[in-house]
Amino acid sequence: MASESKGHYTETMTQTLEQAMAEVAKLPADEQERVGKWLLDELASEREWQKRFAGSQDALSKLAQEARDNVAAGKATDLDPEKL
Repeated sequence: MASESKGHYTETMTQTLEQAMAEVAKLPADEQERVGKWLLDELASEREWQKRFAGSQDALSKLAQEARDNVAAGKATDLDPEKL
């Protein structure tokens, strides 16, 4: 993860991200703001999805076990896409 000091990026930033940031820096200020807001929103969304998935692992494990139990008990049938 890149660290930041007074608006300057350190050598820990990947080359690809550094290249992208250099391109963004060439844009007018309003476009830089738009790209920056978009990126921050995307990062926040990713954190939220990670949090949701982490919090759902127990429920997903229970559902998977229930499905395996149903298959083993002969209570499951194959899905026929033609009947959807």
